[in-house]
Amino acid sequence: MESPTPSTALEARVRASFDRQHAMRLIRATLACVEPGRTEVQVPHWQGIEQQHGFVHGGVIGMIADSAAGYAAMTVVPAETSVLTVEYKLNLMAPAAGQLLIARAKVVRPGRTLIVTQAEVHAVQDGRETLCALMQQTIMVMHGRAEK
Repeated sequence: MESPTPSTALEARVRASFDRQHAMRLIRATLACVEPGRTEVQVPHWQGIEQQHGFVHGGVIGMIADSAAGYAAMTVVPAETSVLTVEYKLNLMAPAAGQLLIARAKVVRPGRTLIVTQAEVHAVQDGRETLCALMQQTIMVMHGRAEK
């Protein structure tokens, strides 16, 4: 049997970590894309994640942006490290109304200790995307510290 290529091993490592996130399972989020320096997390709009006006709650928007950006960072660190969010700033720009939310994240600046990432969250209604949130995040690289 052939050993996995670096890109498939990277994707498998990121997906295994995502699968261990009970919070993502709780909100029905999926990891739709993993590529070096970028990821995409999707969550369907369902009643359990709505706020009082029927939009997806801002906390859920923050959750998927944080996870997408954190996993984008994970794609640029060595396999023996893990990553942890240090901070993020989230701008909510439009109501999260639609059938699906998509958080698209990318690494802005990789680093040995800190990584800067960015995520956009789009609400999809009838195939049309609306930018509803923008996040900037700082990630700490946890050298020699594996995930639980």
